[in-house]
Amino acid sequence: MVCFGMTVTVKGQITIPQALRERFALLPGTEVDFIAEGDGLRIKPRRKGKTKTVSPGDAWLAKAAGSASGDLTTDQMMALTRGED
Repeated sequence: MVCFGMTVTVKGQITIPQALRERFALLPGTEVDFIAEGDGLRIKPRRKGKTKTVSPGDAWLAKAAGSASGDLTTDQMMALTRGED
């Protein structure tokens, strides 16, 4: 088991590490379930219908899709294309 430490923001948000998002195909818009188990919490992607395996290329395209709003700086666009968060 690998442990990733994360901090909850004042809005109750956490950032899921990129390695985990890629491993479990957690693309933007993916719905997740929080499951209380004993003294822990499990986060699981909500699967609707058939499970689809997502390639790294498809994951990148999904991340980039809709991001051309014109509100991004050049540095932000470069970070997006490099996979930086």
